Parts: sequence; structure tokens; C-alpha cells
Amino acid sequence: MALIHIKDVVKTYDMGAELVHALSGVSLDIEENEYVAIMGPSGSGKSTLMNVVGCLDTPTSGLYEFGGQNVGELDDNELAEIRNRKIGFVFQTFNLLPRSTALHNVELPLIYAGISASARREKAEEALVSVGLADRMTHKPNELSGGQRQRVAVARALVNNPSIILADEPTGNLDSKTGIEIMQLLVDLHQKGNTIILVTHEEDIAAHAHRVIRLFDGKVASDEVIENPITYAERT
Repeated sequence: MALIHIKDVVKTYDMGAELVHALSGVSLDIEENEYVAIMGPSGSGKSTLMNVVGCLDTPTSGLYEFGGQNVGELDDNELAEIRNRKIGFVFQTFNLLPRSTALHNVELPLIYAGISASARREKAEEALVSVGLADRMTHKPNELSGGQRQRVAVARALVNNPSIILADEPTGNLDSKTGIEIMQLLVDLHQKGNTIILVTHEEDIAAHAHRVIRLFDGKVASDEVIENPITYAERT
């Protein structure tokens, strides 16, 4: 059974005078421990697809199963629990609390999950160590570089041991050198067994993935396996 099963998914938005078809019958499966890049020009539906996969939005019609569970049958609380426990999000804009330390930012998903304070701290510290920020735990976002802030965001995504990591343009606000460091980190996480879904419009970023799905006008235009993805070892 695929970790993610999407069949004939349609997503429309009522914009008043017109009905916008963001997704027009998308079907795809993603297996556990895959590293998939979703590409496409602006308006192709890639952000909408990520929102559906991440349970931030629900399909207008069609089937979406996450781990064998029909997402369309879940209520808001059940969707929130999936987002918190099974999906780690990494955004282009980091989405960190500006007045909180790196450690507290990483703890947030655990607070929502009802984990005790001592266990939260231990898990958050482990996550920050895993992304190379052992010496930056008490720093606030404005005391960190862009790359360090994105590492905090990756640590936050990892802290609940999610089924998948969803990364939306994770290098979009970073210079090229720092972007490579973040991509190295994602490759390393994939090699450790994480399932990664990467949304990007940049070919060199997508080249790290093992599979590239291209969208156009809300439909899957191509779905191809990458023979020689960029690996962590090649970049070090």
C-alpha cells in the first residue's frame, strides 16, 4: 500500500465570477522513503497539490488516502492531528516565532501533541543537534543566519518523527551556498529513511530528488525517475 494515494483529485476555487480549476484530475502514488520533487510553472497547481497532500486543504472531489486513511472523511480536528503528528513542514519563509528561541520553536509541535516539558526539551535538543545547531539552541531567529533559520525549521519538521517531510521552496530565500547546505541536509534525511516531498520551480533543486512529477494546468504532465540524483556524498 502506498503511503500517499491520490486518485482523480479535483480542486476548484470559487472566485466569484469564475470557477478556478487548480487541480483537474490528478492521480499519483508516493511510497514510503521516496524523495519526490513536484515541479511546474506558476499556476500549474503544485502549491495546491502540496496543500492537499499536507492536509492543509481538502479535495473538491476525488480520493486522497494517507497511510490507508481516507482524508476526505476526516473532520478538522483529525486533519490537524495528522498535520501535527505525521507531516513535517518546511516553508520558504521559515515561519518561526521571532521572539522565541530556536529550542522553543522546535518544541511547538510537541506542545500541541501534549508531550511533557522534559520530554519536549529532550526531543527538541536532539532535533537541533541532528541539523548541526547544537550551539544555537538559545538563539532567537534574528540572531541566526538564513540558513540557520531554515535548519531550525527542518528540526521543527523532524521533531515528531513524521511520516513525510513537505518542503515548499525550502531554498527560495537563501543564497546559493546556503541553499546547497539545506539540500545536503534533506538528502541526508532521506538517506536515513525519511519520505521527502519537495515543491520547487528550480531544476537544480529538483535534481536532488529521485523522482520528478511535473504539473501543467492542474494535471500531471510527466512523472519520471531520476537516474543519477545529486547525493550528499557528491556535495561534500
